[in-house]
Amino acid sequence: MNKFIKATSLISNHYKDNIKINLSPPYNYRSRVELGYKNNFFTMYDKNKEIVYLDKIKIARPCIQKLMPNLLKIINANELLKKRLFQINFRSNRQNHILVTLIYHKKLCEKIKLEADKISILYKIDVNLRSKNEIYSSGDNMLADYIDEFGIILYQTDNSFYQPNHFLLPKMISKTISFLDKTDDLLELYCGSGTFTLPLSKYFNNVFATESNRQSIKCLARSISELNIQNILYSRLSSEEVSEALNGRIFRRMNKMNINTYNFSHVLVDPPRSGLNDEVIDIIKKFKNIIYVSCDYETYVRDINKLKEFSLKNIEIFDQFPNTEHLEIVSLLSKQ
Repeated sequence: MNKFIKATSLISNHYKDNIKINLSPPYNYRSRVELGYKNNFFTMYDKNKEIVYLDKIKIARPCIQKLMPNLLKIINANELLKKRLFQINFRSNRQNHILVTLIYHKKLCEKIKLEADKISILYKIDVNLRSKNEIYSSGDNMLADYIDEFGIILYQTDNSFYQPNHFLLPKMISKTISFLDKTDDLLELYCGSGTFTLPLSKYFNNVFATESNRQSIKCLARSISELNIQNILYSRLSSEEVSEALNGRIFRRMNKMNINTYNFSHVLVDPPRSGLNDEVIDIIKKFKNIIYVSCDYETYVRDINKLKEFSLKNIEIFDQFPNTEHLEIVSLLSKQ
């Protein structure tokens, strides 16, 4: 049974209409690629957990594929760059600018930083060097992604979460916007760097966005500042702390703001594959409309089974990861 049949079968208990499936090209779609380095090659593991040696990878964006063998030659010819290098990560934006991160089991000396700067100039890319408790960047350690359809700039660092599928990201944002009707304020949990926060802010009076990852919050803050958005407030809060805030606790990180002054008409959750814990389920039950973005259909179905007072109003599937067992769900649940 393929993943689409399995997912739609599980969801059919909650949604009787046909579910639209948004497909992705099987290659050239990933804007984020993380690979090992060994024996002069990039490495990854296949389904049987066997190591695979390669000089490029077809699922990566074309700009990354073009760079990969050239970068490999530079590294293999330079003992300083090669020694104790164990991981190489690539990220690209929609404008084909690339951030490469080289990760080492050694301290970063001044000479290796100069080599990183040379690569940066040669290929017109940003290069980060990382080792334990150290980072060096030829740029400013943030990659800007201009999403022109929505007039926003999203930022990412080399270790923050970012939606990887170049083709489907705008479609997912458009789908969430299509859900909106009679909006007041929005509460967002797991907001990341603002993939949904920024475009949705145009449709709500106010947005309060929460995220526990420091790097993601820094990216969101930069976007808000550069776009001069006035109706988004954010705080680095865990889901447990959001629950406490809703019960009246005011955290110093919230700048003395009382979350209960908002008039929330919607809550948006975009959790990791593990889904929502019971504490988050209790939080979102308080709201009339839930926008649930999921990257695991099994935990998604488990969670909506716990939301018995809600009905699934709209849903689409996005094949963010073709040729894998993973897919993305964007949905709207409303109180019956």
